[in-house]
Amino acid sequence: MPRSNNKLIFHSMASKPNSLAIDIDIAKSLGFDGLETSGTKISAFLDAGWSKTELKERLAGLDLPGIGFLIDLERQGEARKAMLQDADTLCQLAVAAGAKGIEAITGPLDIRVFEPDSKSTHPELYRGLIDLDIEQQTKLTAGNLAAVADIAAGYGLIVYLEALSWTPLNTMDHQLRVIEACKRSNVKVVVDFWHSYTSGDTPERIARLDRDLIYGVHLCDSLRFEGGVPSEPVLRDVPTGKGVLNLAEWVGAVKATGYDGWWSCELFCNRQHQDNSYDVARELKNLMENLIL
Repeated sequence: MPRSNNKLIFHSMASKPNSLAIDIDIAKSLGFDGLETSGTKISAFLDAGWSKTELKERLAGLDLPGIGFLIDLERQGEARKAMLQDADTLCQLAVAAGAKGIEAITGPLDIRVFEPDSKSTHPELYRGLIDLDIEQQTKLTAGNLAAVADIAAGYGLIVYLEALSWTPLNTMDHQLRVIEACKRSNVKVVVDFWHSYTSGDTPERIARLDRDLIYGVHLCDSLRFEGGVPSEPVLRDVPTGKGVLNLAEWVGAVKATGYDGWWSCELFCNRQHQDNSYDVARELKNLMENLIL
């Protein structure tokens, strides 16, 4: 039987305190198919004096489906100009590394902005579009996503959208409306199990996705979410496979769409970040093999 196209990708967040060089060595030595890393780690490598040629040489043999993160996609006014410059910079780093795409995420990042009376108690916080209705948020976010997609297309790159679960446009339905309004063929979505769970989406909803819109999957876990505004540092501080998510069910939901692509092991567990990163990555790879392959 022919080998499936499923690829196991090591995510730099599983090795958060380490350098890009260590992440590359982990991915290669443990036999991952590729690496999903960040513009921050790539920049740190280049800023330390390594050349783009050396960067490509280090990454040779690894599939890089994309790099993160373009934050606060919905920024307006002067901040929108800065966002588009951030997008161009991230695209340049993606090209330098040989990555195929960039990840765009919705904001605001700071959950304190959703507290009652936050305008007066935290006037310094970026509020994004949360004071507008959903229709306006969708239109403005889609316009920004289209502009980012046009920049990325100039570099031959995909843009994959990830809506943070505490932000207004958090569900798959919201994201698909943004993508539809964006009207760009190089825009897709990443399925993140934690963001899906804490935004209220279910495996049943994921199973109904159009497989052609799924660019990749973040396989991750969660502690129990009881409602309200989800706190990522709290709820994601758990080893993958030790939380409340039925990972086999979530993986099965993605596969039910016909999706056959890359799966990335994003991780936010503080204890594991301070453990032996090779041992942690080996456990993640074994789990992914059992669930996916």
